[in-house]
Amino acid sequence: MNFALILFILLVISAVLWVADHFYFRKRRSPEAKEPVWVEYGASFFPVILIVFLLRSFIVEPFKIPSGSMIPTLLVGDFIAVNKYTYGIRLPVINKKIIELNTPGRGDVVVFRYPPDPSLDYIKRVVGLPGDRVAYLNKRLTINDQPVAIEKTGDYFDAERLFYTPSYEEKLGEQKHMLLIEDNSPAYVPHVMQFPQRDKCHYNTEGFICEVPAGQYFVMGDNRDNSQDSRVWGFVPDENLVGKAFYIWFNFSDLKRIGSFR
Repeated sequence: MNFALILFILLVISAVLWVADHFYFRKRRSPEAKEPVWVEYGASFFPVILIVFLLRSFIVEPFKIPSGSMIPTLLVGDFIAVNKYTYGIRLPVINKKIIELNTPGRGDVVVFRYPPDPSLDYIKRVVGLPGDRVAYLNKRLTINDQPVAIEKTGDYFDAERLFYTPSYEEKLGEQKHMLLIEDNSPAYVPHVMQFPQRDKCHYNTEGFICEVPAGQYFVMGDNRDNSQDSRVWGFVPDENLVGKAFYIWFNFSDLKRIGSFR
């Protein structure tokens, strides 16, 4: 469902009703006359819809985490806030960038339109920037031939799977975050799609090596062995970026989760 398009259509309809009432019909109604239904439930909502549309399109947008691919950073059911302007100002609905601002950095958690099906929104962590050489061999990440710092922190208990997974702290750029790596899962990547610029990646039994093309990003989930990400379906083009996730604002199952993510 393209919620942005639906909101835009509602905005246009309510705006037309508001203009028609404000500049024409209101002047022809007596002061004692009751507002017609189309004004009460149509035109009167225009200011509210306009504010929601502007906030959601240019400032911040809420998302709900639907899967466990970002455990332990983000859990299923987390409601997160996404900064819509940090990577540039884009026209709503068509998502065309009109003002350049910042670009994603290594370690950023980003929401983007899923390349194989742009009607879906995905969330992952940026691992590789344009021009990077990203390798994930025997479950150890290197960028431009430099090993990414990682330190084991213990075991993470997945309450849904009733399963303990080794947890690590990884440092990408200046950012540290937690991730999960299952020792017994295979290192190779199964079921790789034929994605655009597939020739930039080379796979073997130990994992993969990819050269990130210009204007594209390589993303991975923090739950490394339970994430469908750039290893499987390829790179994320800049035009697919929606924004940067920065805050958990609610979780029905665990109120302590609020504010636990930066």
